[in-house]
Amino acid sequence: MPTKPGAKRNYWLMKSEAEVFSISDLESAPNQTTCWDGVRNYQARNFLRDQLKKGDLVFFYHSNAEPSAIAGIAEVVREGYPDSSAFDESDVHYDPKSKPDAPTWFMVDIRHVETFKQPIGLEELRKFKSLDKMALLQKGSRLSVQPVTAAEWQVVVNHALRQK
Repeated sequence: MPTKPGAKRNYWLMKSEAEVFSISDLESAPNQTTCWDGVRNYQARNFLRDQLKKGDLVFFYHSNAEPSAIAGIAEVVREGYPDSSAFDESDVHYDPKSKPDAPTWFMVDIRHVETFKQPIGLEELRKFKSLDKMALLQKGSRLSVQPVTAAEWQVVVNHALRQK
């Protein structure tokens, strides 16, 4: 896993529908890197704009899948910048209220780090008492970008390592 000497790292979970953009798509992208655009929730936007920092690690989560699961890990390689999809009238994420000189929506760039041999599904995650407070496992948790504590991160990573 990459490290930033002397820097505090934060951990996140980002959701994507596998049929829209999967971890395999990220792995196949040029330089295994892509922008994370199209987020249209203000709280998730604030995380992207203000809190995700270069070097932070991200669980890549396949939502609306059978089963929904953490599929692997990515790293933030570019911090928040205006989401250009909001300015493109032909894009499904177009927002006529967002302007290039006063953007409403932001995105980050992420790079593939690892695809888990075995994705870790919701039911599997619920088995860990230490994950009871994890945002993903809370009733009504729908945010597409959400924080993960260092302790939660370690539990999930340790479980993934045991599956190798």
